[in-house]
Amino acid sequence: MPAFVTLDSVSVRLPDGRSLFDTLTLALGPERTGLVGRNGTGKSTLLKLISGEVAPSAGAVSVSCRLGVLRQAYGAQETAADLCGCADDLARLARIEAGEGSEDDFALADWDLEARLASALADVGLPGLDLQRPAASLSGGQTTRAALAGLIALKPDLLLLDEPTNHLDAEARAMVAELIGGWKGGALVVSHDRELLRRMDRIVELSGLGARVYGGGYDLYAQRKAEEEAAAARDLAEAERAVDRVGREAQALRERKARKDAAGKQFAAKRSEPKILLGAMAERAENSGGRGEKLAQKLAAEAEGRLSEAQGRVERLRRLDFDLPTSGLPAGKTLLNFEGVSFGYPGAPPLFAGLDLRLAGPERVAVTGPNGGGKSTLIRLAVGELEPSSGLIVRAGAAALLDQQVSMLREDETLVEAFRRLNPQASENAARAALARFLFRNVAADKRVSALSGGERLRAGLACVLMGDEPPQLLILDEPTNHLDLDSVTAVEAALSGYDGAILVVSHDRDFLAAIGVEREVRVGAL
Repeated sequence: MPAFVTLDSVSVRLPDGRSLFDTLTLALGPERTGLVGRNGTGKSTLLKLISGEVAPSAGAVSVSCRLGVLRQAYGAQETAADLCGCADDLARLARIEAGEGSEDDFALADWDLEARLASALADVGLPGLDLQRPAASLSGGQTTRAALAGLIALKPDLLLLDEPTNHLDAEARAMVAELIGGWKGGALVVSHDRELLRRMDRIVELSGLGARVYGGGYDLYAQRKAEEEAAAARDLAEAERAVDRVGREAQALRERKARKDAAGKQFAAKRSEPKILLGAMAERAENSGGRGEKLAQKLAAEAEGRLSEAQGRVERLRRLDFDLPTSGLPAGKTLLNFEGVSFGYPGAPPLFAGLDLRLAGPERVAVTGPNGGGKSTLIRLAVGELEPSSGLIVRAGAAALLDQQVSMLREDETLVEAFRRLNPQASENAARAALARFLFRNVAADKRVSALSGGERLRAGLACVLMGDEPPQLLILDEPTNHLDLDSVTAVEAALSGYDGAILVVSHDRDFLAAIGVEREVRVGAL
């Protein structure tokens, strides 16, 4: 089948002159494509190129299908119908029903839209939603569900979805994955949700070098990436050995030449041959030595080129690297104990009542439940930002909270300044070394917090908390993977799986919870 969308040698340059990507070529058809890549590689910009919101600096974007774009933002005066993308069509049907329809209304009417939309709203868990309800009154999860329902009802050829499961609870994430898994048209999905990416027909990885296509879903992509990393490491080791070997051979060649030159001078001093003959012999020796030196230089340049290429491949595949200091947590120490805790905000029903929770030793506990069920409230109770309506909370041991805004960081400070403020004993060199482990190398460590992306904020917060001289015995995380790319997610998982302290985490990412070794769950929001 012909492609729905074709990007031909597309380039995008940012206002500061940097190239986001260059001569990108990609075709999209009726398959489900997961778009992945490190933060800042242009995934969201690629969706905007296709939808026409952004124009390329060079190249061409051709679209020959009906697009459906998932909306996650809305205007102050918009309704649920606007969020569904059906407001104009529904208004047209209302005018016809009221006997006020124009000729154009009858010509453009989508007669069974209301039935399709009602069915789609039921499918996404919003049966009977009042379409005149203000969009601002919907929760984040309801907003995404309503926008998805509109897409289902309008039946576009190609869906463009940017992080459709962010901020959704586990039930809603599963619903989105199920819907996209059964979608019969094309879809381009930017996501780091591995369960969702497993539903894809192929994965496209975006980088500064362009787009690389991997057939199959996430698990096959991850396997191929691991194989590429291993191959890149082997190639780098071989290139380093080759450079060393060529260097030794060149040095041996120079030493042989020096010995021959010395022997030639001694020979010339002892013999009585005509000077013209001795000169010719010296010239031949010099030419031979010159050819050998040029060959050595050529081989060295080739070896250095292979080394540079191998280093570049390894750098592009590099992930965060951790070796965490110990927290010193005794195995049986109780760090947090909720006894019969109840809590409710003034004028609202209680979020939970009679809650018991004990966290001792290096346990990993997940707080789960629907959006609005009290997960973040439980976190605030755990760190002492709130006190219970009734019951007792005992807190012991050093704890650190990384909320979704990583509010421990101050907007006006650099990363080095933040690290040293939070770890007063650290020297500047120690701060820079710690930040480099979290990919803030060289001048990146001098960036101001206000200039960081969401994913960079979390990385910086983890560096400040985990790489200090005395890591906390209890690490509390609130949706830590929401803004991370896949490379950073897997690296954070590796770090936390090696952390010897306790973890209390709010997350809907089942892969993440399994990877960090969560042993039990506390569910809230069941009242």
